[in-house]
Amino acid sequence: MSDDGGLWLLALGPAGATALYWALYRYYRNTDKSHAFERETTVEAKPVTGSDSKVGEVKGTRETRIRGDNVREYRKRVNRIRNDTDSS
Repeated sequence: MSDDGGLWLLALGPAGATALYWALYRYYRNTDKSHAFERETTVEAKPVTGSDSKVGEVKGTRETRIRGDNVREYRKRVNRIRNDTDSS
């Protein structure tokens, strides 16, 4: 007597794995909904402006910190960008 009823259960494993892989791929890749930046965005190049002048020189590694750094003053480094329409 052959047990053909359990054969579908064996086929369900690879089919389920394939369906799960495809679902996760579509969810995370989102290729049909993603923004094609290269095709849909226009960037107009302008000539480079500014100057290239030397303002100082540090030789060696005696100083462990940069003068005037703001590493520990995070409230001065990170500021909220406010729009003109913000009411707060």
